Amino acid sequence: MAISAGSTSWVCSEDQLVGESRNLQDVIQRAAIVGPTGATVLILGETGTGKGKIASTIHEMSGRRQHPFVKVNCAAIPLGLLESELFGHERGAFTGAISQRLGRFELASRGTLFLDEIGDIPAELQPKLLRVLQEHEFERLGSTQTIRTDARLIAATHQDLPHMMSSGRFRTDLFYRLNVFPITVPPLRERRDDIPLLTKHFVKLFSDEMNKKVEVIPQKTIDAMCRYPWPGNIRELENFLERAVILSQGAVLEAPLYELTKMTESTAEPVTLKDAERAHILRTLRATNGVIATAAARLGLPRSTLFYKMRRLGISVAREENHPVQTLDALNN
Repeated sequence: MAISAGSTSWVCSEDQLVGESRNLQDVIQRAAIVGPTGATVLILGETGTGKGKIASTIHEMSGRRQHPFVKVNCAAIPLGLLESELFGHERGAFTGAISQRLGRFELASRGTLFLDEIGDIPAELQPKLLRVLQEHEFERLGSTQTIRTDARLIAATHQDLPHMMSSGRFRTDLFYRLNVFPITVPPLRERRDDIPLLTKHFVKLFSDEMNKKVEVIPQKTIDAMCRYPWPGNIRELENFLERAVILSQGAVLEAPLYELTKMTESTAEPVTLKDAERAHILRTLRATNGVIATAAARLGLPRSTLFYKMRRLGISVAREENHPVQTLDALNN
């Protein structure tokens, strides 16, 4: 059985959001509620889940959609330049400032400013950002003139901000100013029902871009993608399908499914501490060809302790006089 790579059933904000799952619909509903209000929004979620797409959708649902949607990735801008990027600078404010520059808060006035990776904003800039949120005003670097801004702020992060607050890396008062209306974007593994729709969407998109006619997606491909956990989320899925379209020579999608099996094996994690300890010991024994003395040294354990752990964890031991002690599990698996 195969499916046709036609149009998707649910596409929003210029083909940016695709899916019908309950989890995604909940996110869209919250975006629709907060969009027209002008309130500050904090978007939470793993890397690659589409937080930027949600921010763009909120902007499009607001009365500011005719005005700029300005994006800043706080993690991508060097520490020394981020303040100038956000608030602008005057000529001569610092070495290399050969002309006046408007900051993103000015450029986004009457529109929306999206600060991605807000958890990476340095501690020394956090008070200035807090002031803009509270008073809607700031000064450019090298200037004493106060500038007012009407920019709406949407922030996003994959980090645990409450944990950062407890360790002193993120201001508590700034967090509460940002956390007016939080939206959590689910990872792709929690919206597997959307994978077939996303697959059709991306295959059609890349086929059109590459002037190909990939029109059939084998069911085994869909099944394999639905089983895979997608740690990189939609971004990983998109890149995988772009590669698949490149590899396809005819109308049938030729996806490199072996990559999913390989990545699943490499990213699989033991579910208990006992499993983790057993897996670590077995990896060390394989690396040392089952020689207990060498394995114990690498693990930083006395040989007697390693023997005890192996017996407790059910790792078989073979003893031969005048020969290294080896594990049958390590050598036969």
